[in-house]
Amino acid sequence: MFGRRPYALTGAGDVVLRPRIDGRSAPMTLTDHGYRALAPNVIDCDSLDASGDTVAALVQFPDAPDAIIELSPDGVRTVDTAAPRSLDAAWVSVAEPVTWEGPAGEVHGWFYPPTNPSVAPPLVAEPMVELVETPPAPSTPTSSNDHPDLPPLIVISHGGPTAFSTAGFSLAVQFWTTRGFAVLDVNYSGSSGCGRAYRDRLRGEWGVLDVADCVAGAHALAEHGRVDGHRLAIRGGSAGGYTTLRALTTSDVFAAGCSRYGIGDLAALASDTHKFEARYLDGLVGPWPEAADVYADRSPINHVDALNCPMLILQGAEDAVVPPNQAEAMASAIAAKGLDVELIVFEGEGHGFRRAETIQAALEAELAFYARTFGITLPG
Repeated sequence: MFGRRPYALTGAGDVVLRPRIDGRSAPMTLTDHGYRALAPNVIDCDSLDASGDTVAALVQFPDAPDAIIELSPDGVRTVDTAAPRSLDAAWVSVAEPVTWEGPAGEVHGWFYPPTNPSVAPPLVAEPMVELVETPPAPSTPTSSNDHPDLPPLIVISHGGPTAFSTAGFSLAVQFWTTRGFAVLDVNYSGSSGCGRAYRDRLRGEWGVLDVADCVAGAHALAEHGRVDGHRLAIRGGSAGGYTTLRALTTSDVFAAGCSRYGIGDLAALASDTHKFEARYLDGLVGPWPEAADVYADRSPINHVDALNCPMLILQGAEDAVVPPNQAEAMASAIAAKGLDVELIVFEGEGHGFRRAETIQAALEAELAFYARTFGITLPG
């Protein structure tokens, strides 16, 4: 993306930058002794710029919409916000940093517990415990401590796939937590922001480690009594949709899945995608077409026979990155197996939904899908 600036120089010669530490990136000043925080309540920032001794930044907060702020010797001033505050603090689920053990080592993510002040949480005989770094990994999903009132979990696999998820306030997450769902946003192996070695884990391992990390994270939360292990779902868009499809066709951990313009056929993507990412898969999967066998083996479309849970597929009709024929082929293969599958194609949308009416319709369809699958009664 153009225009992203990780540092700025003030008129006085100070360096203001945004180092990423423990998954967070707040604006800081570089000093002889390290970093000095300039806005402690900021959880992530980007696009730094300076004019004299004033620095502007686009920032994220844990409990309020994004904003543009100015940092000056006089303090911090909010210039504008992405949206007026839409949730009272009592309704906001703030991200908890969690870690668990995956095949390649420690994995990072953000856990959002369901938060709704009008609903009392279920009584639990034993206190909940935080995730530890090396939780046990059961062979099948369980509902910890036999408490059926534990919340269902939605695991989010971000796009990219070498992007990352922040802990910033997101209405897309709060939509689920206010309705009784817990959310685990996974920064799986290969995500940026956790160091070079972490990023390099995904070289040649896309569709393997990202999937295993999401599965292990869902297991860990169920084992530690945070969620209902029998009501685990996974969702993702684009590359995250591919991870979702791979998880559903290589494991039986999840009881439902939602792919948003996800990749079902890696070979089709390698041979029919936009120029900017034309060779992206060479480092993630293998050189094309020399590694054609690997592409075929890791393509969910070739393993629909292993899928055994309901699916919702959401797709833009004008998607040039992941063409609609991939979604259509995946839905047809699932339907041919006799499974519950719903494909919704939105006219006028490309790779990622932009129109407000599409975003709303997609969320409502996904909520109805989970409610139907998990036996949840929705209010009118």
